[in-house]
Amino acid sequence: MSTVKVTDDTFEQDVLKADKPVLVDFWAEWCGPCKQIAPALEQIADELAGQVTVAKLDIEESPTTPSRYGVRGIPTMMLFKGGQMASMKVGAMPKNKILEWLSEAGVQSAA
Repeated sequence: MSTVKVTDDTFEQDVLKADKPVLVDFWAEWCGPCKQIAPALEQIADELAGQVTVAKLDIEESPTTPSRYGVRGIPTMMLFKGGQMASMKVGAMPKNKILEWLSEAGVQSAA
């Protein structure tokens, strides 16, 4: 399962009402570091398909949600559990650091 696109219109249904944790990547087309972490997020989406949904929200297309959650810099990654933001990281990180962060937040890989 690859990453899922979410927008201001679908955020509540796809993220807040999701039945498993959702990692939301707030990004923009012009953001270099956002593009750097994109392949890692795709891999994590595949590897942790049963444990977490990886969603991408383009801040240019959907500005309401990032401002509601206080996103000031991108890439910003937020982990939502049970409709609440559980953890947040700002800035590009290598894949192993993202996995480490998810693990600390209680998302375990199936492997």
